Amino acid sequence: MFDLRPVGYVIGLLTTVLGATMLLPMGVDLAEGRGEWPVFMESAVITILFGGITALSCANGVREGLTIQQTFLLTSLVWLVLPVFGAIPFILGATEASFVDAFFESMSGLTTTGSTVFAGLDALPRGILLWRGILQWLGGIGIIVVAMVFLPELRVGGMQIFRSEAFETMGKILPRATAIAAQISVIYVGLTLACALSYFALGMGAFDATVHALTTVSTGGFSTRDASFGAFSGPMEYVASVYMVLAALPFVRYVQMLNGQRGAILRDSQARAFVATVGVLVLVVFVALLHIFPHHWETSLREALFNITSIITGTGYASVDYMGWGPFVITIFFFIGLIGGCAGSTACSVKIFRYQILFASIRAQVRRIHAPHAIVQPRYDGRPIAEDVISSVMTFFVFFVVSLGVLSVLLAMTGLDFVTALSGAATALANIGPGLGDIIGPAGNFGPLNDTAKWLLAIAMFVGRLELMVVYAILTVNFWRA
Repeated sequence: MFDLRPVGYVIGLLTTVLGATMLLPMGVDLAEGRGEWPVFMESAVITILFGGITALSCANGVREGLTIQQTFLLTSLVWLVLPVFGAIPFILGATEASFVDAFFESMSGLTTTGSTVFAGLDALPRGILLWRGILQWLGGIGIIVVAMVFLPELRVGGMQIFRSEAFETMGKILPRATAIAAQISVIYVGLTLACALSYFALGMGAFDATVHALTTVSTGGFSTRDASFGAFSGPMEYVASVYMVLAALPFVRYVQMLNGQRGAILRDSQARAFVATVGVLVLVVFVALLHIFPHHWETSLREALFNITSIITGTGYASVDYMGWGPFVITIFFFIGLIGGCAGSTACSVKIFRYQILFASIRAQVRRIHAPHAIVQPRYDGRPIAEDVISSVMTFFVFFVVSLGVLSVLLAMTGLDFVTALSGAATALANIGPGLGDIIGPAGNFGPLNDTAKWLLAIAMFVGRLELMVVYAILTVNFWRA
């Protein structure tokens, strides 16, 4: 049995940090005077005590390096343990949620999915609303570190292609994670502050601007209003679109720019492909909306830009009920959610780079058919793509489609209709947020679903956020035998 103490030490520290952040919503509730602040005090004490005791009991086993097994286990357990403690304020607070609802909301927050089981958000205490935003903000920075430090080393879904540019970390994962997280934090906090100030300057209240900045930069999508961003329609939708795109770009490029490499993002083929994809989709939906709402070109452009950006980045805000835009647009919305942003960003889903590698492999294969004796090498960003990268990407696509199919069937077996089951499976695995249909569509929420469906979706959020293969690898017998 391998040593679990390094894993426990890191999880203990992160749990302690999570508990400390509960003091922020406690202060907000205390200032609001609604008597909800003891909820966060109790939650913080429970969480900090568990985290502190766990870290202290495992401190004697800390090493600079982590084995592959320990890294897989750490990456997975963090996203299981933290949602459990993140759910405590929902259970004790004004929502009085059941454990399944609280865990669902916490998992949705930390994985930046944005699906919610809560209705009546406008009437909830501000501490609870801020806590939802904090969960997504912490989850956003957490997934960037995982994508830049851990997944390239674990060779998950083709992420090893970024190993050289996301810093060499093998054998020194913990110290490198700390150094990278420090640089990312500066950029992440800067983007969040800029976003909050932009919202505030356009007329959003200070509290709403803060919470929405937390959930915009994390591409999470939790709002303080039941109407989501529909309560703030207008110029703020343009601002939100800009920051959602910025958050969906690879943060390694921001780090490089911070270290003096100007134009790093402009040279990134993944970033260019993502921005181009968003532009084309916005144009298509804009034209479609002009046929539905003639003479409203500015509104059509704004709603197309905002909602396309929100879905493709996995943020999940909704400014209107786009279920009324017709089957053509709804179909586009379903499929763009399966595209996602860039690797190493807060965005979710399949990611643009995997589609680039897939299309490069298809082009190479077609050329081999036309010229059997030619030596054709697929290339990504000007570099040859290694066979193990291609194999990993293809495996990821297969596992994603199979997982989507199995989850859809399981959800249908709980009594959900076809649209709700399929779109629910897609939105959970791809960490998008809203689904389609009358129940979980942009005008609804996940509260009416039965507990079995909620558990299935919560597990799917966890699996999807960790790029599927991390979790599946742990479930194999060989992982525990090695």
